[in-house]
Amino acid sequence: MEETTKSLNFIEQIVEEDLQKGYSKDELRFRFPPEPNGYLHIGHASSICLNFGLGLRYDAPVNLRFDDTNPAKEEQAFVDAIKRDVEWLGFKWDTERYASDYFQQLYDWAVELIKKGKAYVDNQSSEEMARQKGTPTEPGTASPNRERSVEENLALFEAMKNGEFEEGSHVLRAKIDMGSSNMLMRDPIMYRILHKAHHRTNTDWCIYPMYDWTHGESDYIEQVSHSFCTLEFAMHRELYDWFLDQVYDVNKTRPKQREFARRNLSHTVVSKRKLAQLVEQNVVNGWDDPRMPTISGLRRRGYTPESIRNFADTIGIAKRENLIDVSLLEFHVREHLNKITPRVMGVLDPLKLVITNYPEGEEEWLEAENSPEDEALGYREIPFSRELYIEKDDFKEEANKKFFRLKLGGEVRLKNGYIIKAESCTKDTDGNIIEVQCTYDPKSRSGSGTPESLRRVKGTLHWVSIKHAIPAKIRLYDRLFLDESPDTHKDKDFMEFINPNSLEVITGYVEPSLKDAKVEERFQFQRMGYFCVDPDTTSDTLVFNKTVGLRDSWAKIQQKN
Repeated sequence: MEETTKSLNFIEQIVEEDLQKGYSKDELRFRFPPEPNGYLHIGHASSICLNFGLGLRYDAPVNLRFDDTNPAKEEQAFVDAIKRDVEWLGFKWDTERYASDYFQQLYDWAVELIKKGKAYVDNQSSEEMARQKGTPTEPGTASPNRERSVEENLALFEAMKNGEFEEGSHVLRAKIDMGSSNMLMRDPIMYRILHKAHHRTNTDWCIYPMYDWTHGESDYIEQVSHSFCTLEFAMHRELYDWFLDQVYDVNKTRPKQREFARRNLSHTVVSKRKLAQLVEQNVVNGWDDPRMPTISGLRRRGYTPESIRNFADTIGIAKRENLIDVSLLEFHVREHLNKITPRVMGVLDPLKLVITNYPEGEEEWLEAENSPEDEALGYREIPFSRELYIEKDDFKEEANKKFFRLKLGGEVRLKNGYIIKAESCTKDTDGNIIEVQCTYDPKSRSGSGTPESLRRVKGTLHWVSIKHAIPAKIRLYDRLFLDESPDTHKDKDFMEFINPNSLEVITGYVEPSLKDAKVEERFQFQRMGYFCVDPDTTSDTLVFNKTVGLRDSWAKIQQKN
């Protein structure tokens, strides 16, 4: 059978076309350029996978560059978190760079622009400058400071650098075209004053370059060949190229900016400002809360790097924004966890079950397969005794023929164990069932080879031995937002759509094989879903996060479509 070649996305086509036009593979260099003002989220995953994927495809270097030009919002802690996340996703960068590495070069180039009459210092208020910008259909008007002399501009810019002015009192603007149809070209700000310590340069600088001035020039300094960004930067491309024109040497590689569409995820927000608001208002317990769409949050919840990469590959790269149902992400994590996780038993809502004809004080150890998907995971032994926990929902006094779990007079098999029959039940004063009395068939043990062990019953239940069970704190997660697009409503704040029941914490009971489970270990609790050991786990208390259930809601959505 002929091997099929995966079709190229439009970004890969751009690179291929450039190679055909004369680029050599040696000239290819990519970059992932996050701002360290928050944690990376699932939206960044597409950009990470795109840029590092191109590096792998073309055997080209990929820089990790931090666009750290705003000390008011950026922290070393965010730098460290970003590096952890990129590494955890499975990617390695060629060099670690920072825009702050280039502060002196950017300043020197800005001085050259002033000398060429292409930049000037403006000391108007931000309100005055905004009024002069004009509108998309009306040209702007020139600042009264636009024609300052080169000498005066140089002196003022140096005074800005030396900390002689207050924040907001002076800016450096590029002198381009106040009549341009692209409002970003109407004398954009290149530098502003910020009297704040930078996480790397401390107080060496009190003027900081703006994104548009920094980004393209940083690409140029690093000799990045292709600068890929999201669609909101499409209008910035003209300015990106204008700034490059001012410093470009024809003997060097000229970076090319191209844009791709964001992929928005349903029932969440990915704006760093809004994510920060969730953290600051204690809606969630930090940036790595398992309900957050941050990569750190997904990792803590139990997602695997492979599942996130597969998700990014599935949604692909496109030119138009669209909303991706979170069920697709859940499909990929479920698909991967099914292959790699050992099966264990945990009861989340316990009901006591007593096997009345099982000898009191006796116990035995049953052999259980760890995974039907991976024989290499081998087998384990689980304890069995007279008193067990089963799920409350797995027993009813009376039920119709479609109820294949335990009911009075009915039989089920206990997973890896025996066939039992419900004989009676005990209730409390409120009429709630608190105990079920059963009998078991001693010859029906799974795998024993007896005719009774081969007898078929319709239901199979998971369970844990009460004597051996380990109590565990179980965190059950739901969508953080009730609305699929919480930040797209013009008349409502996104916080109005918070799901008040996005987290439920219960005490469950798990089999003793989990006693020494390590942080971030993942398991399938049979019949219940996939769970991950949380970092809050201590020697005294196991804490599990529910990653995702066993049911595939994505498949149902696809069937409807």
